[in-house]
Amino acid sequence: MTVYDCLIVGGGIAGLQAAIQIGRYGHAALVVDKGDGRSTLCRSYHNLLGWPDGVSGSELRRLGRVQAESTGVRFVKDEITDAVRQEEWLELTGAERTYQARTVLLATGIVDRFPDLPGLVPCLGKTVYVCPDCDAHEVRNRKTIVMGSGDTGAAMAITLSGWTGDLLYVNHERKPIKQELANRLKEAGIAMIPERIVAVLEKDDGVFGGITLRDGGDIWAERGFIAFGGNEVRSGLAEKLGAERHENGHIMTDARTKMTTVPNVWAAGDIGVHSEQVAIAMGEGSQAAIWMHKALGRMGKGVELPASTVGRK
Repeated sequence: MTVYDCLIVGGGIAGLQAAIQIGRYGHAALVVDKGDGRSTLCRSYHNLLGWPDGVSGSELRRLGRVQAESTGVRFVKDEITDAVRQEEWLELTGAERTYQARTVLLATGIVDRFPDLPGLVPCLGKTVYVCPDCDAHEVRNRKTIVMGSGDTGAAMAITLSGWTGDLLYVNHERKPIKQELANRLKEAGIAMIPERIVAVLEKDDGVFGGITLRDGGDIWAERGFIAFGGNEVRSGLAEKLGAERHENGHIMTDARTKMTTVPNVWAAGDIGVHSEQVAIAMGEGSQAAIWMHKALGRMGKGVELPASTVGRK
């Protein structure tokens, strides 16, 4: 039986950055990745230092894996479905096998909820966006369609109104909108159409050209945003290990160490509480790895780092 020093669940941006840091310390580390997640879909991150022309999530993942593997970190494709804490290690069960490790980093991220519309995925991250903090700049003074649902889509449209005056909100799921938000849409001059979208019009490779409505033909636009709400926070393993979570499912961690409320279990990236940006995921991955390294050093001396007390009374 192999007991790894570090086991990282999730091969996205946070997990990869942690793997690079851990590998450089020389620890025996394994990344267990099921091969999906936000970064596999994003065609281009526009706001990262060193990538002025953008870089795709798949390319970042490829480069990150190569860099981590060069330090001795191993990778396996599997989906972790269960986790328990034993006396001397943590045991995680996957679809393929069971893994043991002294420290664990949960970097499983979140999954955006959006309809399966033809033409949408090829545009994600390139001309159709999810995060206004990351990409509202990309719609500046451009004709933009917010594809969303109810209050979530309305709030997104209002947020983007500071960047462009040419906005349309299509309430795809035709869910109710609070009167306050409806009033603000009207005040901002944002038209709202409660109709189903049947396809995204792709002008070129990932270039958003508008949408096709089920009842109203085609609507042309230059950029798009999606805002449907109900995103899945993949923190089920944290719950099984007994880690405290917020009501929305995000994991509570110590601000300094990124350790959860369970000893020797860390969390980094979108699964935690922050602004869900790639640069922050990288920082948190490194931060967690540094403290995992410190914890492993103390384990050799019979001392355990205290777990986070975030959220405890």
